[in-house]
Amino acid sequence: MKRDILYFAWLRERVGLPRETIETDATTVAELVSELAAREDRYALAFSDPGALRVALDQELTDFSAALGDAREIAFFPPMTGG
Repeated sequence: MKRDILYFAWLRERVGLPRETIETDATTVAELVSELAAREDRYALAFSDPGALRVALDQELTDFSAALGDAREIAFFPPMTGG
């Protein structure tokens, strides 16, 4: 299934893209992260510490064990801080 992947903050810097559309058979966020990390070194670096990341499926915050289901957009970003 084709899915839009969005990268924010330092993830965008490490991956080198703000977004991309990929074809994947991943069924969970964790499977997708493993698939992305295996692509190239820049992705491996971006996803080297999943505990430092947050994820949203179709703009709904979720966790890495979540099923991708019919989600068309997956966004990865660091935890937000107030200020």
